[in-house]
Amino acid sequence: MHMNQAVRPMTNGISSTEIDSDWWRGAVIYQIYVRSFQDSNNDGIGDLRGAIQRLPYVAGLGVDAVWVTPFFKSPMKDCGYDVSDYLEVDPTFGTLADFDAFLAEAHSLGIKVMIDLVLSHTSDQHPWFIASRKSQDNPKHDWYVWADPKPDGSPPNNWLSVFGGVAWEWDSVRCQYYLHNFLASQPDLNFHNREVQDALLDIVKFWLGRGVDGFRLDTVNFYFCDRELRSNPALAEELRTGTIAPMVNPYNYQMHVFDKNRPENIGFIKRFRATLDKFGCRAAMGEVGDAQRGLEIIGEYTSGDSLVHTCYAFDLLSEDWPNAERIVKLLKKFQEIAPDGWVTWAFSNHDVARHTTRWGLSQQAQRLLTTLIMCARGSVCIYQGEELGLPEANLAREYLQDPYGVRFWPEFRGRDGCRTPMVWSADRMNGGFSEGRPWLPVPEAHLSLAVSEQDADADSLLQQYRSAIALRSSLPALGSGGIDSLQALDDVVSFIRSSVSETVYCAFNLSGTASRIDLPDGEWEQVFGFNAGPTPRFGTFALPEWESFVAIKR
Repeated sequence: MHMNQAVRPMTNGISSTEIDSDWWRGAVIYQIYVRSFQDSNNDGIGDLRGAIQRLPYVAGLGVDAVWVTPFFKSPMKDCGYDVSDYLEVDPTFGTLADFDAFLAEAHSLGIKVMIDLVLSHTSDQHPWFIASRKSQDNPKHDWYVWADPKPDGSPPNNWLSVFGGVAWEWDSVRCQYYLHNFLASQPDLNFHNREVQDALLDIVKFWLGRGVDGFRLDTVNFYFCDRELRSNPALAEELRTGTIAPMVNPYNYQMHVFDKNRPENIGFIKRFRATLDKFGCRAAMGEVGDAQRGLEIIGEYTSGDSLVHTCYAFDLLSEDWPNAERIVKLLKKFQEIAPDGWVTWAFSNHDVARHTTRWGLSQQAQRLLTTLIMCARGSVCIYQGEELGLPEANLAREYLQDPYGVRFWPEFRGRDGCRTPMVWSADRMNGGFSEGRPWLPVPEAHLSLAVSEQDADADSLLQQYRSAIALRSSLPALGSGGIDSLQALDDVVSFIRSSVSETVYCAFNLSGTASRIDLPDGEWEQVFGFNAGPTPRFGTFALPEWESFVAIKR
């Protein structure tokens, strides 16, 4: 594949101030899973000082921002997504001074920093929960979702946990059940209580005051549950889908209309956004976890300018191969649902099998999909290691750390296979991640894909990511422009991206055979894809298998 991208200034008539306040729109965001990125003290666990060492590499990719997974104080029952103190850094990852240094280094390299904020639940070791469980009449008695049992002693309704089993845990001190949508050690906060909202917004202000550029909001659609605690209705069997263990977890047997996705959530999100806006040029990206109504909810949460800036879509994190018809259907659906909303697309993250393995991708397919996602309307998340084409690690049972995998083994192997350490150098111990024993083993198959190997190869997948990101950055239409003329024909996805200053035509052949494409009327100059060059193109031509074509209208 021969690649060529036009490097052009952003001259689409928008002032620099407006561009900065709108930096999230079309941004490429690199997800740093801190535990597995770089270990600086050889204890086998990645940390903030290690991440600082690798920020020049991240900057070299050309991304706009990083999303940093939770580093707050935690008992680590769920790798940091169980927070016991939102205002302190867990010693596993370093100190507040280390975070400040990370933030300063990122900013010096021109990278925005978004931190992963888990607001829907805390650890059961958080002081709020410790106080709440003491009695049914203490000052924090209703900071969590508590309920009496049914007359027969069973839980108050049929709600299920994402991680398996019922979503209610009996507490022998209060003699009541508390709600946990995830682990029993992750009790859910009661957002119906205004004091809880205020306390969480104070945490938001703390980190904004420290200089973070925004937040990735974990499980943003889980904040509120039904005040009356009504049971969920059953979900038709043919609709039981999901991105995580859809066939072995009965969680997917329900329509989740009462335990999450509540209309009351809009009110809190507006309060959150108003808080954010007071600090200027900050942004929030919500994670919407819902297999049936994901895009619809994203539309609800991102429409207008008083809610979340963008939301993270799960549609391309599923097992379903993204053929031309499916991709066009997704892009059109979001346009219809929320024409003024904004979605963030991703192929991989820390919760699902890596897409290289999930879809059985050839190197050609990986390259093509990389270019496609960089040309689609929306923002983009890259999960560390996907730019290297890392496959999912197949770990033995003895190495598992993920409580979800431990529960459903062997039918579901958990999420550890996508969380193994980043590989930096093929010839160094543990791929250069750590000189100590890593918290998860480094697969032998990953070493040949290390950064050191791909840096030296002009035709590597790593170089393809850099080129595709540079293409997106150089053309305003690809970053924040509109999209139309969406079409799926013979496994070819095509569309037009446009801004005030330019019109860009994009086509992608997602098949192993060449297909003919018909260029829209006018003269087009190809800037990226197969045999890219300055020769003008008109009319019809053949697009080779697994190739892209990106051109500017002249």
